[in-house]
Amino acid sequence: MDFEAARIKMVDNQIRTTDVTSHPVLTAFLTVPREAFVPEKSKLLAYIDTDIEIAPAASGKPPRYLMEASPLAKLLQLAEISKDDVVLEIGCGTGYTAALLSLLAGSVVALECDETLAAEASKNLAALGYGNVTVVAGELEKGYAAQAPYDVIFINGAVEEVPATVLQQLRDGGRLIAVQGYGNAARAKVFVREHGSFSENPFFNASVKPLQGFAKSKEFTF
Repeated sequence: MDFEAARIKMVDNQIRTTDVTSHPVLTAFLTVPREAFVPEKSKLLAYIDTDIEIAPAASGKPPRYLMEASPLAKLLQLAEISKDDVVLEIGCGTGYTAALLSLLAGSVVALECDETLAAEASKNLAALGYGNVTVVAGELEKGYAAQAPYDVIFINGAVEEVPATVLQQLRDGGRLIAVQGYGNAARAKVFVREHGSFSENPFFNASVKPLQGFAKSKEFTF
């Protein structure tokens, strides 16, 4: 299979057609080999317009997916990342989005809760020379305070809520990009920290796979 030709078709047919016009974002998707971040059995499917499973459900944990290219590109465009930015990615999986972010940002911290996936992400990113990404393991909903504050926090999957603990890791003027809610009613949002307070702005509907650990705490009722 000609993966380079498939990559160009993905950008032209899946990404450009959904109002993604950012040159750096388009260039990143044309550059990063998506097939290198999916299981061997799925390589021929790497460029189809759907989410691709990268880890099956196990031990009560849901399966993990590489996000479909179109919503991922729209979310990265929404982030308006520059080469001066320090970015935290939450839920890096096998490292594909971290590779895209590495071409957009100054440096990237890629957080993953599954140690097997974290090891795979580290191997993939090192093999392809994305040296400005550091992969770390930890609970996703806690963020990664050790290297905070961040200019941008990118949550790589749908969440029910964004924890205050994660928002507090933003630098003043920083922004967090997340899909809040599940299914077709979910909305892509940008949370901005300004002078210690936070605002949120919805932008577009985005149905993406949920990320574990971000469900709202159940409240007792009487």
